[in-house]
Amino acid sequence: MEPALADPRIVLPVGSMEAVSPPIPPTLYPSFMLTISSGSSSRFCDGIARRDFLRVGGLAMGGLSLSELVAAQAQGGAQVAGSAPGGPKSVIMIYLPGGPSHQDMFDLKMDAPAEVRGEFQPISTNVPGVQICEHLPRLAQRMDRCTLIRSIVECDVRHDAFQCLTGRPTQNQPPGGWPALGSVVSALQGQNDPAVPAFVGLSPKMGHMEWARSGEPGFLGVRHAPFQPNKGGAFEDMTLNGITLERLSDRRALLEGFDRLRRDIDASGMMGGLDLFNQQAFGVLTSSRLLQALDVSRESAGLLERYGKGDPKNRDDGGPKLMTHFLAARRLVEAGARVVTVAFSRWDHHSDNFGALRQDLPLFDQGICALLDDLRERGLEKDVAVVVWGEFGRTPAINKNGGRDHWPRVSCALLSGGSMRHGQVIGSTDRLGGEANDRPVKFGEVFATLYNHLGLDVSKVTINDLAGRPQYLVEPGCAPLKEVV
Repeated sequence: MEPALADPRIVLPVGSMEAVSPPIPPTLYPSFMLTISSGSSSRFCDGIARRDFLRVGGLAMGGLSLSELVAAQAQGGAQVAGSAPGGPKSVIMIYLPGGPSHQDMFDLKMDAPAEVRGEFQPISTNVPGVQICEHLPRLAQRMDRCTLIRSIVECDVRHDAFQCLTGRPTQNQPPGGWPALGSVVSALQGQNDPAVPAFVGLSPKMGHMEWARSGEPGFLGVRHAPFQPNKGGAFEDMTLNGITLERLSDRRALLEGFDRLRRDIDASGMMGGLDLFNQQAFGVLTSSRLLQALDVSRESAGLLERYGKGDPKNRDDGGPKLMTHFLAARRLVEAGARVVTVAFSRWDHHSDNFGALRQDLPLFDQGICALLDDLRERGLEKDVAVVVWGEFGRTPAINKNGGRDHWPRVSCALLSGGSMRHGQVIGSTDRLGGEANDRPVKFGEVFATLYNHLGLDVSKVTINDLAGRPQYLVEPGCAPLKEVV
């Protein structure tokens, strides 16, 4: 039996009996650990009994217990026509909330009038004839590993991550709504690793929560919702409050306790057949794999420096500049996650557009390039596709406040990795950067490309909606980008 400690609460990494020293920095992931009470009191200080506390925090995830989630994902892992066997392929989606200024990042218009041209200068990349913003010098030297899309069209006029996460417009949705990329992949391919969720969303809390979406499961149901460690409920999913060290060490007794708890709350006895899934669910929490993937402090000081520190404070209605999320995304796909979504900073610059971009572009440049290099160095570049985009572009004309306003007619995207053909630009815009000049690209075409990378044939694979009707993964007419596949 463990000796009593001066601090009645100690922190253990999941799956370990050793105290963490030092613990995960609280500003990063304050609840990604098991918090274990020492002592044998049967009640907590607030009067809640141990058994009731387990009922309150009993591994609930989006309305389902974690054991139910494991069972559902096991059922959803069956292969369908047009899908490749579940393998190591994955996607990291970097969402730039607010709509990044395409003509100040990837499509500078130096021949346009001054009220359109902006303050930044273009620089050459390592791809002949391709230029991008001067504040993206690292990316310029890696453009041979990237594809720029300068002609994304049919953007919703909404400050919402929905279209970037689903590939669909918000209008005319089926009952339940369109599911996000990660939810579709969770339903069709299940988990790569039983200890790591198929779909993880790292979007932090923001003042405008539509920007903080990690992806909704839509008509696929909460069983395929993302695991969201930055949302309140997920902290409790990773926390077993009130379980003593003695109780944790007796895992057979602990599993029996969970079995009894589930049977208590399901008098019908339906849970009687899910004992195996209860054990697997507890295995997720007692495995070190997910926790270690989220614990970026395990990386070397040199690698952490390459990714940078950023700024954890929210700005206005947007999110923080968390450079560690680029790194956590790599660690998660390496651990087995199939889809990881990240939201970085705030890009809705109706005023002081250039001052804000002078702060954010260098951070983005550092974070995305550290991620691309990290994936290559770890042999993951071909297995992991990376996409970067926002919900729409910005107006060609600079307004009286030095900002650019919403512009849904055209925007931009960046692709990398995934065994695609890179070192190219797809599409172009007119002289003012206001309309697609050639090769307009729909969101669904990018999604078709990502699904193709994951082994899903969008011309064959369907998912059933709530009415049992088969729905294709992308809108009609959308196929993988022939330029890159």
